[in-house]
Amino acid sequence: MSNKDQIYQALDNQPRAKRGSFVFDERVATVFEDMISRSVPGYQQILEMLPTLTRQCQSSHEIEKQARYYDLGCSLGAGMIAMAQGLDPEVKNTTIVGIDNSAAMIDQARQNIGLLENQITDAELIEQDLLASEISSAMMVLMNFTLQFIALEHRDPLIQHIYDGLHSNGFLVLSEKISFDNDATNQALINIHHQFKADQGYSQLEIAQKRDAIENVLIPETLEAHTQRLKNAGFRIITPWVQNLQFISILAIK
Repeated sequence: MSNKDQIYQALDNQPRAKRGSFVFDERVATVFEDMISRSVPGYQQILEMLPTLTRQCQSSHEIEKQARYYDLGCSLGAGMIAMAQGLDPEVKNTTIVGIDNSAAMIDQARQNIGLLENQITDAELIEQDLLASEISSAMMVLMNFTLQFIALEHRDPLIQHIYDGLHSNGFLVLSEKISFDNDATNQALINIHHQFKADQGYSQLEIAQKRDAIENVLIPETLEAHTQRLKNAGFRIITPWVQNLQFISILAIK
């Protein structure tokens, strides 16, 4: 069970010492489940629907010699577990692969998946930079709020690499925080998002300090920019399938 996220809580009513930029270290790994659930509206909805998407993806393919389901930026393994729930255990040569560059996240994911080894019979966890990862024989690739942490100049090549590694009719599920060209729209959704976090129990100080820590680490783009990148890579179907405020999940099919 995840601990409560109190990383940006005040100490004696004063901000803690300078923390620097947001990083996915051991401190974050221990509270990540609580952090993302209370910070990203719609996150649980995406996880709840992933078994359905995975089941549909698997059923729409002929049995392949090798079929891999990737979770890129797998964090604690929640996406891997959700995909596993949608897979037919009778289909052989199926592997779920989780890749993350954070050792702390991989260690925690290994523990979480170990508790569910009867559900995930063939899983691999790899500590690796996504830009150096191999994607091959992929039926489905999940990127749940991962691309937004990749440097802008590396995003096009990474999406192209994913496309090239997918089977025909393979799925890419790309969940991202997006921005809007209209400043008023942007600010309105930011205000609602901050209210959402306040409703989840975060103080105004915590919200402000998290915002400062993540600035210039998480770089959002518009939906149009994501759509154009997916088109350029070659995806034939591109559609948003879940959106809550500025948090959106896109389904792209090769």
